[in-house]
Amino acid sequence: MVAAGCSLIPWIALSALLGSVVCEDPNQPLGSPVQLGESEPGVKKILEFTEERYNLGSNAMHRRKISRFISVTRQMLKGIRYTIKVEVSNTQCKKSSMVRSCDFYPESHKLETELCMFEVWDVTLQGNLTLLKQNCQPKVIARTEEFINVDIEFGNDTFEFMRLVLEFKHFLKKFNKVYSSREETERRVVIFYENLKTAETLQSLDQGSAEYGVTKFSDLTVEEFQTMYLNPLLNQWTLHSPMKPAAPAQRPAPDSWDWREHGAVSSVKNQGMCGSCWAFSVTGNIEGQWFLKNGKLLSLSEQELVDCDTVDQACRGGLPSNAYEAIEKLGGLETETDYTYTGHKQSCSFVNRKVAAYINSSVELSKDEKEIAAWLAENGPVSVALNAFAMQFYKKGVSHPLKIFCNPWMIDHAVLMVGYGESKGIPFWAIKNSWGEDYGEGGYYYLYRGSNACGINKMASSAVIH
Repeated sequence: MVAAGCSLIPWIALSALLGSVVCEDPNQPLGSPVQLGESEPGVKKILEFTEERYNLGSNAMHRRKISRFISVTRQMLKGIRYTIKVEVSNTQCKKSSMVRSCDFYPESHKLETELCMFEVWDVTLQGNLTLLKQNCQPKVIARTEEFINVDIEFGNDTFEFMRLVLEFKHFLKKFNKVYSSREETERRVVIFYENLKTAETLQSLDQGSAEYGVTKFSDLTVEEFQTMYLNPLLNQWTLHSPMKPAAPAQRPAPDSWDWREHGAVSSVKNQGMCGSCWAFSVTGNIEGQWFLKNGKLLSLSEQELVDCDTVDQACRGGLPSNAYEAIEKLGGLETETDYTYTGHKQSCSFVNRKVAAYINSSVELSKDEKEIAAWLAENGPVSVALNAFAMQFYKKGVSHPLKIFCNPWMIDHAVLMVGYGESKGIPFWAIKNSWGEDYGEGGYYYLYRGSNACGINKMASSAVIH
């Protein structure tokens, strides 16, 4: 007989191993994973089977046992697939011993615990159990407890859970991340998992040679990343005032050029959690212009612009065109040493006698990438802006996202273009970013050249020094 209220699945009439009819929630879609408790019928047998198979496949001298039950899910397919999450620890019993009960090591320093995930296939009508997958890793002691039970949908590949644990542990350690509470940790791991999937989508669809993955921004939502690090004013085109056009380059662009090799680029800086990229883009351009006119590379102050540019909005964004005008009105820029960066707006403390570099005017470059390359090679690094969506997860290589990820009209980040060239036949722009040297390739982002990718051609500009 079938228990009342149960739907009989044609290819699973009963569960011989469970000793009862398998009855799934009729509201659940067919094949959906169902969470089981440790005491439910049949679960003990499945756990004993996984423990036995673990020991058969282990080279360890001592037997290991399940020391902590985490979860079991059952999925009804053409048979039953169980997914088991447990902790397994070593005991004091040698495998060769025939004792029925084995105690764990009482000394914590001798207790070796692994976090394991098993997949077991149960073809009930044949009475066979088969171990499909086993994945065990040392327990993440410091952090696992805080997010081990976070409710994340892993789809059919439940071994995603183990990958998440390992990736998140490495992320916390590498970037020294600490959260204020268990709730915040749980929220961040969910965001981290979603960002892993986004990075994988970017990777699968990228048209260049870029590698995307875990970065120091991987625990931020898109909205948080935009608020903390990007510049919303750049895509508000009604705010853009016309600039004087630059005279075209006198010579064609060479095959490649890099101003880092000619001493015109200072070290990579870090804007912190402040949308001041516009200031870094402009000061980087002026540093290069000053070097070309005077033979001296200075590190100029972005904080002066954050504090003293009354047209732009400090950490809430700004426009390079406004910044050039502000510098002209102020009389120039102090050095980074004299006017140190703090990453937040404060009262203007500009001192005219400390001016280290000045500009006379500014110009807007052509929107043709070949002409931008020729102008850059002839005249120095260029202030540019782009859509930075793909940059959140960029690690290395030449990035060439699809337009759907990188709308050229949704520009939100200002950077410094310092050169161009080819890598394994892929043309690129070399872009100095302002998110520290632990971003991208030593602080640099490489973007595909030749298709106006991410709007890189729309806001190229430069200061002019006579």
